[in-house]
Amino acid sequence: MKEPCNCGQIIRDNRLICIQMELLANQSMSPAALTAVQAHILQYILRHREHGTSLTAIHRDFGYSMATLSGMLKRLREKGYIRTETCAVDDRRKLLYPTEKGVQVQEFLDDTIRAIEGEMYSCFSPEELATLDCLQKKMLHHLADLIQQRQKEAIKT
Repeated sequence: MKEPCNCGQIIRDNRLICIQMELLANQSMSPAALTAVQAHILQYILRHREHGTSLTAIHRDFGYSMATLSGMLKRLREKGYIRTETCAVDDRRKLLYPTEKGVQVQEFLDDTIRAIEGEMYSCFSPEELATLDCLQKKMLHHLADLIQQRQKEAIKT
């Protein structure tokens, strides 16, 4: 007979995994005075350095609230990693670009993030990683469907 799922424990474990992964990444990013989230956002800005990127584009790709992102971008700007320019087409829109300091730290970010990922997942076989990836994608798809369904229901009421 199949044992019942302890979904509450799975949710708590997932949250704890996220917290511990972020702690490990934050420790690794400390030489650049960056948090893990700031490092990922800076990498994104570096990938879009030719044409710049916007707060809205980062919000869309990362899912963080605009207020949270504004604070993170402010800190990256204060640390000298990014700069803003007014968009030539739309004066209301600001584009984000890396500074020279941001470009100089790119190799460190890439190498450190790759090393952290290797360390975090070193306990899994390639087959287990493929299964984990598949299950996570299935959960993300299911959650997106549930959110969309709830939004439709909210519009009806």
